[in-house]
Amino acid sequence: MSTAVKISDELAKKAKIRSKVEKRSIAGQIEYWAATGEIVEENPDLPYSFIKDILIGKEQANNKLLSPYKFSEGDSY
Repeated sequence: MSTAVKISDELAKKAKIRSKVEKRSIAGQIEYWAATGEIVEENPDLPYSFIKDILIGKEQANNKLLSPYKFSEGDSY
């Protein structure tokens, strides 16, 4: 279900620009920002780059694009 919301013209312009770069719809860009912001609020100690890697990993898992991790000789696990 979708819900119409009003946003500022400035946010819409920023989302339009970023959505073109990221190859998303404007709504998709705003949803991405909201999801990322929610994760940041719930995990304030995690750096953004780590959060972004988690989101990429989740998407890869959803698309069955993961590969097993191979430990190197130096790993002591």
